[in-house]
Amino acid sequence: MFRSNSIMDKKLLNIKEICEYLGIGETKARELVRGCNGFGIRIGNRWYADKRKLDAWIEREAT
Repeated sequence: MFRSNSIMDKKLLNIKEICEYLGIGETKARELVRGCNGFGIRIGNRWYADKRKLDAWIEREAT
């Protein structure tokens, strides 16, 4: 289970938080964030997911 207060309030999620949030492994999380899904953000050499865009992408993929 994810820490509801910290992850739900964040705008950007790091790889470990994406894993916790989606219940997936690090390899898959990195693959998704680096893909052309529209929610991956690179800052320096680190990747993050815009949580709002990630949630919208999940909604689109679920239909």
